[in-house]
Amino acid sequence: MNDTNAQVSVRILDKEYQVACPASERTDLLDSAEVLNSKMREIRDNGRIIGLDRIAVMAALNMANDLLHAQERDKTLEDDISTRLKLISDRVESVLGNTQQLDF
Repeated sequence: MNDTNAQVSVRILDKEYQVACPASERTDLLDSAEVLNSKMREIRDNGRIIGLDRIAVMAALNMANDLLHAQERDKTLEDDISTRLKLISDRVESVLGNTQQLDF
């Protein structure tokens, strides 16, 4: 698939940025920019952090922390699902083993 680049204009804290991305990822980029803009506005409006650089760093740290927690939750869920699938598989094998013994 030929994925040409698109120039996308995003606005973050009332400042416009031109970003190049694959055309197929344009919507994702716009959504990401909106999430970042929202997080940065929240930090700015809180009033404790001043300066675009510091607001951007705090937003990045907050979002990285959220990502790490989400990855941890995903890993916990994966482990739980694997454990449950193993239990189900063991039960199925046990039932099938008992059925085969009855057939002989």
